Amino acid sequence: MKLRFPPPFLSSRGVRLTGDLVFQAVLAGVAVLSVIGLAVLLLRELVYGSLPAISEFGLGFLTSTEWNPVRGEFGALPFIYGTVVSSLLALAIGVPLSLGIAVYLAEMASPRVRAVLSPVIELLAAIPSVIIGLWGIFVLAPFVREHLAEPLMSYLGFLPLFEGPAYGYSVLTASLVLAIMIIPIISSISREAILAVPRLQLEGALALGATRFEAITGVVLPYARGAIFGAVMLGLGRAIGETMAVTMVIGNSPQLFTSLLHPGYTMAAVIANEFTEATGELYLAALIEIGLVLFAISMVVNVLARAITWRYMRVQGGA
Repeated sequence: MKLRFPPPFLSSRGVRLTGDLVFQAVLAGVAVLSVIGLAVLLLRELVYGSLPAISEFGLGFLTSTEWNPVRGEFGALPFIYGTVVSSLLALAIGVPLSLGIAVYLAEMASPRVRAVLSPVIELLAAIPSVIIGLWGIFVLAPFVREHLAEPLMSYLGFLPLFEGPAYGYSVLTASLVLAIMIIPIISSISREAILAVPRLQLEGALALGATRFEAITGVVLPYARGAIFGAVMLGLGRAIGETMAVTMVIGNSPQLFTSLLHPGYTMAAVIANEFTEATGELYLAALIEIGLVLFAISMVVNVLARAITWRYMRVQGGA
């Protein structure tokens, strides 16, 4: 009896490997085409919709402070300025709190406390922004006006940042709301980054005589700084794009402000407030161009955050 063996290319292992490669290629193609297609469609609509404003104002649209729909004068600088200031102030408030929460949960809390607090903090990210905005209107804004603004004006009123009069609906209130909204994101990612630090690093520092504070600040946090910075950038991306909560408490004044106690405006807020009122073609195009600028800034921030996190993971993995 003559035995017949299948050709090498028809072996079960070869077929399995070929199927894996085809399956991987199909999934990769679907993922890439979905991302590229969505980005192209968004850019196409934003660029096409903003062409009248781009043709009319050019780059001056980004540097002009005038926003008067009645006279057809549109400038995006107050909104860009308000977005940047409120987002950076939210980071200044939220990052220290987030790092404190992450360090406590990762290094100091007991397992029982960690099991209770970690899900609670992460659930804060699931609260709808409109609910946080309502809380800001009825609780935070009156608190800022009646209890926080007065001490700031009394002790720091000589600085332009804290000049009066005090408004409850202000850049400071919006920044506090944004800080509350980004704390779950930054603290959760930072906690995972700290937990990923090899225990030998911490134990070695303690064995050499360092205190726990010195070991955490001098060894653990520097080791995880790449992922922590990526978490901060992701929080910044969330703060830049936040709409409803900020719209409800920032005061919505299209003017350049010097005091954090005064009203301001953001790019997302002006689009949400005035898009339905934009009757003229130029008015609508100006709002869409603000959306184009917001899209570009958000994409740059998020891509940078992902790149930093990816680089950190490669370094930690020894690649």
